[in-house]
Amino acid sequence: MATQVPPLKAGLRETKKQETRQLISDHATRLFIAQGFEQTTIAEIAAAARVAKKTVTNYFPRKEDLALDHQDRFATSLARAVDARQPGESALAALRRAFADSVAAQDPVAGFSGQEFARMIADSPTLSTCVRGLHDERAHHLARALAEATGADPDDITVRAVADLLGSAHRTLFQRIQELTLAGHPGERIARTITAEAAQVFDLLEPALADYATA
Repeated sequence: MATQVPPLKAGLRETKKQETRQLISDHATRLFIAQGFEQTTIAEIAAAARVAKKTVTNYFPRKEDLALDHQDRFATSLARAVDARQPGESALAALRRAFADSVAAQDPVAGFSGQEFARMIADSPTLSTCVRGLHDERAHHLARALAEATGADPDDITVRAVADLLGSAHRTLFQRIQELTLAGHPGERIARTITAEAAQVFDLLEPALADYATA
């Protein structure tokens, strides 16, 4: 018979794990910014966090996972917005609303990362490649959500085309936020700029997608 772990003890254990994970992530980010991603080793991160190298890799199997701690949320963000659309709301309208909310909150998933972090990504070939892959993965998740919303096959050409259009729009806006961040603009100014520019981008898609995948 399996030993039952008391709820309080299990909760404390999980809290400790989360604290250790965050500690490792914080030290890794600090070192990546100071030294560069490629130049920083797992051994240095482990030493800074005062844990074993094995502990670091147990929490973060890949080195890039240490730098891109929000990648799972990023990859599924558009799909989740479509899944959460309100009655009578199209996929485009739901994504437009979700993006506006993320800009208002200056969410890192939208691209609000801060100048030092944005520079770390831009200066690292490994991380830049990883971010491009995450954009592709996000479009893939979006296609699956659109297929479910419309009752179509995930490989349907319309679903794939719409997912690519919407994914590309968000990719462009993400890159724009990063450009403004690297240029040294403060978050509030970026939010104002990107709000106006996002309206232009989404308006371009309205004639074709205003009613697509309406809940």
